Amino acid sequence: MSEVVQSSVDDGVALLTLNRPERLNAWTAEMQRDYFDLLGECGSRHDVRAIVVTGAGRGFCAGADMGTLQDIGAGGLEEAAAAAAQDTRPQTFPLGIPKPVIAAINGPCAGIGLVQALMCDIRFAAADAKITTAFARRGLVAEHGMSWLLPRLVGHAHALDLLLSARVVLGDEAERLGLVNRALPGERLLDETLAYARDLAANCAPSSMAAMKRQVYEDLELPIDQALSRANVLMAESLQAPDFVEGVSSFVERRPPDFAPLAAGSA
Repeated sequence: MSEVVQSSVDDGVALLTLNRPERLNAWTAEMQRDYFDLLGECGSRHDVRAIVVTGAGRGFCAGADMGTLQDIGAGGLEEAAAAAAQDTRPQTFPLGIPKPVIAAINGPCAGIGLVQALMCDIRFAAADAKITTAFARRGLVAEHGMSWLLPRLVGHAHALDLLLSARVVLGDEAERLGLVNRALPGERLLDETLAYARDLAANCAPSSMAAMKRQVYEDLELPIDQALSRANVLMAESLQAPDFVEGVSSFVERRPPDFAPLAAGSA
């Protein structure tokens, strides 16, 4: 059985579920391969406009599978390299998917599980979900780009607190820190996350969302004048595009928009 399942594509939204509930969806090389494969497929499908990622059972992802960690510990760097070589796509792979990827953090989210949540564009969490970086308590470092991304989400002081202490925060505190966009009662989490994604799929131009996602990540390191110049070029192009005409027409005519799906190869 696949370690990640795509359970539905409904109203333009694909639901991907990490699927090792008996292990709190602990991360494996197979899970990474399945997850990235499905993300790539959803990124190229015309009927998918937004992607929601959650975990089966009571957890989101409890971190790396302990058996895998023990094998790497016993085998040293050679074993670690062999494990990594099973999928050469970086952990930043979701950032390059030209569609919104939204995490519904339904339960424990730790280590590389938190990395996966942070690599989503938007995060909703159950108010009582337990979230931790975990690395310092395993003798590890801030892995997979977390030292770059986490300070940009919560500021360097909160990032250092979360990394150095590896303390557990609940969804409510994660919202206050800016680690997640919204904390919700657990029983409402998936429904409200899917409703948010369906609103994006129904009312927002896929071309606009793809361009803005690319802008946000690419402009993080640019001076403001360069980001402004790039935005001006993109704006001039968008003013000549069919989606702009449709967006204005649908607003004036007070009807739902009928935006075209994302063109193949857009990113």
